[in-house]
Order: sequence, then structure tokens, then C-alpha cells
Amino acid sequence: MKVGVEITIDVTKIDKTRIFEGKKGKYLKQVVFIDLDNKDQYGNNGMVTHAKNEGEERAPILGNAKVFWSDSKQETGNSANVNNVPNVPDLDDGSIPF
Repeated sequence: MKVGVEITIDVTKIDKTRIFEGKKGKYLKQVVFIDLDNKDQYGNNGMVTHAKNEGEERAPILGNAKVFWSDSKQETGNSANVNNVPNVPDLDDGSIPF
């Protein structure tokens, strides 16, 4: 099964010490938990967290995940249409606060 997931995070909650240098840029590992069968009061199917560091019991929650498309026959609560993909802003314009 394929799903389209919109992820919204509060960038002010990013722990900048978790950003690491890679061969092609700076990276941040995140984890997404998705429940296709349930939604919260805002229509979200899950949450986004930092990837856990060793010794951490829980990682901080950064935001939400919302399934907006699925190729399954089950209804996701939104129109099963790839054209529903929202416009994604260009974040290379210096608007990220770190």
C-alpha cells in the first residue's frame, strides 16, 4: 500500500544539537508514527518526533502527520487523489530559523 503523508513540524522545537553534518548537507533524523485507522480531533493520523538518542526514553514531539492520499480501497478521510498534494514552500530561501 502507498500513502501520501503531509508532515507539519514546529521548527522552533528542533534541538539544534541533533543536526549533523553529512556528505551533501546538514541532516536531522526524525521519526513518524502513523495510525491509518484513527485520527485525532484535527484530522491528524500521527506525530513526528526527533529520532531517539541513546538512553532517551522518549524523544520530543515536533509536530503532526496527516494522511492525505492512499492507493488502498479504504477511505483515508481525504480524497484519494494525488492532485491534493499541497504546495510546499521553498525552504532554501533562508526562512528556516537556524
